[in-house]
Amino acid sequence: MIVVAGAVVIGTSVAAQSSAATKSAWTGVYTDAQADRGEREYGRTCSHCHGLSLEGDGAREVPALVQDTFTRHWKGRTVQALFDSLMRSMPADDRGSMTPRMTADMIAYLLRANGAPAGDQPLPSERDALAALVIEEKP
Repeated sequence: MIVVAGAVVIGTSVAAQSSAATKSAWTGVYTDAQADRGEREYGRTCSHCHGLSLEGDGAREVPALVQDTFTRHWKGRTVQALFDSLMRSMPADDRGSMTPRMTADMIAYLLRANGAPAGDQPLPSERDALAALVIEEKP
């Protein structure tokens, strides 16, 4: 598995790692067009709480969505868990209003913001397809 310091890596589940090659974010699990859509949506629905640069707001206990804060919270968890969390609880002022496509686009933007490169295929918006992707950081 290829990992870069402070960056998010997506790979197959731990059980699948022993029997199949790991698919990491460094092989491109989203497209630039998808991340661009996610960035626009983030600007409309998330930046007023999480900040224009995804920096969060410690005074209001709104977490940053980049680098150490993001990877500490999500490492070892699946992209499906992140997808479910966003679908259920974001945006905080209109919970549950994000569609599956908006959510996948937003995750693509978060991956790009955390250093993962784009690929040729979009991140799926079907939650079950995200179960085998795990968010990791450099050990």
